[in-house]
Amino acid sequence: MTPHVVPDPQAGAAVKAADRAHVFHSWSAQGLIDPLAVAGAEGSYFWDYDGNRYLDFTSGLVYTNIGYQHPRVVAAIQKQAAKLTTFAPAFAIDVRSEAARLIAERTPGDLDKIFFTNGGAEAVENAVRMARLHTGRHKVLSAFRSYHGATSTAINLTGDPRRWASDTGSAGVVRFWAPFLYRSPFYATTEEQECERALAHLEDTIAFEGPATIAAIILETVPGTAGIMTPPPGYLAGVRAICDRYGIVFVLDEVMAGFGRTGKWFAAEHFDVVPDLMTFAKGVNSGYVPLGGVAISAEIAATFDKRPYPGGLTYSGHPLACAAAVATIQVMEDEKVVEHAARIGETVLGPGLRELAERHPSVGEVRGTGAFWALDLVRNKETREPLVPYNATGEANAPMAAFGAAAKKHGLWPFINMNRTHAVPACNVSEAEAKEGLAALDAALSVADEHTA
Repeated sequence: MTPHVVPDPQAGAAVKAADRAHVFHSWSAQGLIDPLAVAGAEGSYFWDYDGNRYLDFTSGLVYTNIGYQHPRVVAAIQKQAAKLTTFAPAFAIDVRSEAARLIAERTPGDLDKIFFTNGGAEAVENAVRMARLHTGRHKVLSAFRSYHGATSTAINLTGDPRRWASDTGSAGVVRFWAPFLYRSPFYATTEEQECERALAHLEDTIAFEGPATIAAIILETVPGTAGIMTPPPGYLAGVRAICDRYGIVFVLDEVMAGFGRTGKWFAAEHFDVVPDLMTFAKGVNSGYVPLGGVAISAEIAATFDKRPYPGGLTYSGHPLACAAAVATIQVMEDEKVVEHAARIGETVLGPGLRELAERHPSVGEVRGTGAFWALDLVRNKETREPLVPYNATGEANAPMAAFGAAAKKHGLWPFINMNRTHAVPACNVSEAEAKEGLAALDAALSVADEHTA
């Protein structure tokens, strides 16, 4: 594929100048960033105004599950705009109902009622509100090494440093350690030990906090930005059993892991577990129009049969977003995107990344499934010392910055968080594109290798 525009550096400079003059960017020191001016995108690629093309191994922010500009989804949005561009959420709208039906058909168990939001953070906000109202309790347990969004409750539930500036310590959130064998907080040496000790730790936390005070436990089914740490066999089933024992609502956050990312419609299918509430966003419509939501169990939905639910959003179930969701789900079915993600992970990404780990001293561990992988970069494979310190910035982060620059030089736009790079391409990435990405990673990892001991 070649860029669909003639290189125009002057236009790119104008775009960047307007951005720098007026756009306030998230998670950034405004005077220290230099955003790339993007001219276009299609499939697994995007390009700038200088004609440089990049293979996107970030899927935007891990949401373009069917790639950029899929013609069927673009056409569906255009068709819906001509028919009914917007309408208030209190009404029954055909495309809204159809999107809810298609989502409910794919969620596990009896999660058959769908509350629509504009994105993942709002989905988490409303899931927690539902759990608190359903139980009459206030505390919510969430894991370190997690991300649940940037709105008030969601950021307090988050277990990474982005929470620190907004954490008042008064949001009713209690954090615990979820399993992560490679950097085990439980001194475990096997998955079985990690699972057993993590569950014991969680139950101890509940006992000391008071089970009758806890409304919900929220977990990312497979934590995303925090490192793609697939939980050991039996862990999520164990959490489900603990929740049942104490009357606690079990919330699974599938905002990043859902809609084919792990090679299943939802990652919960890998573990044969059904939560009480499940949040989603991102891949539900490949991010083409903002959409998220909460899939709700019959028991929790019944709580609000006669009692009004005190929550809502002006754009809940927006017709354009729902039309994009309907088309995306249909594309994923017709083109077998979920099956493709599973296959590309098993036959290309997984083997290719593990082969890189064997050759590069900077790769401590490879983790993942489907189109959802992480490389844990280290200074020393034996000690597992991270390539950069936790939450490193400036000069301390120089090794990862050099790795990222090398990846871009070789035509790959990488997903980088702390000492990790994630391989999270579109779920329909071709075998040739995946191998192209692996080759670029191979070259960039040689730069990371220069910082190992």
